[in-house]
Amino acid sequence: MTRRLPYGLLLLLLLQACSQPAIRQSGPVEPPVTPTENDGAPLHDVDPNSLADATPRPEIIRMAGNSNPYKVLGKTYHLVDDHRGFKQRGIASWYGTKFHGKATANGETYSLYQMSAAHKTLPIPVYVRVKNLENGRATIVRVNDRGPFHSDRIIDLSYAAAVKLGFARKGTAAVEIEVIDTDNIDGAEKAAADYYLQVAAFSQLDSAQALKDALGAGLTYPVSIASQASSEPVIHRVRIGPLPDYATAQAARKALRSRWSGEPQLLVDERQ
Repeated sequence: MTRRLPYGLLLLLLLQACSQPAIRQSGPVEPPVTPTENDGAPLHDVDPNSLADATPRPEIIRMAGNSNPYKVLGKTYHLVDDHRGFKQRGIASWYGTKFHGKATANGETYSLYQMSAAHKTLPIPVYVRVKNLENGRATIVRVNDRGPFHSDRIIDLSYAAAVKLGFARKGTAAVEIEVIDTDNIDGAEKAAADYYLQVAAFSQLDSAQALKDALGAGLTYPVSIASQASSEPVIHRVRIGPLPDYATAQAARKALRSRWSGEPQLLVDERQ
């Protein structure tokens, strides 16, 4: 026989259950932000002591966000040939509410609370140590966006990063940035991918073979032909690779310039 609870006791239990605090996921709480037409800071203060550096780890540098070259406002930008050990000094700015919740250059969602940044010519993503030369503060950010497209600025930081570096109210600061080598992080799982540079595509196999032979005679990198039989006519793509990492792909791109006037397309084949 099922015993029924008195109505008053049942109501009390329901009220107590509703009053229990919600279980939150670990990590900092991010108050909501309404994107604004003009860029600015959120309405509430952000405590710099609550902000942790981005944690560097090996990541695959994919095609998304890494068009090379690319053009913005009539100006053409080329990604750096070798980002390892890259250092730069100049002016940093920050971006906030206008872009919060919008897509970054590689398709991720920008959050002004995350330790991220935009750079014009570094590959995406890379991790950068940023030092404020005016007060000595430093932090680590993850580059996942393009910009700032102002000639006098070298990096656009998230609002959170600007707060941690102590220049959010000022707006800009003189900084030094340095790319962090993630290939030699002890205990980190390595990102697995093969990189290719697609040089050209032909409908005639003889034309593809001629270019392959010409490039192979002067390059130390493997050159191959990938034929796509599913298309009509069959497309024969001449490409350099496989290459073990993005840095090697950039070195191959640099070597290719002496033998090919066009710009090769980066292809990334992720290994499972």
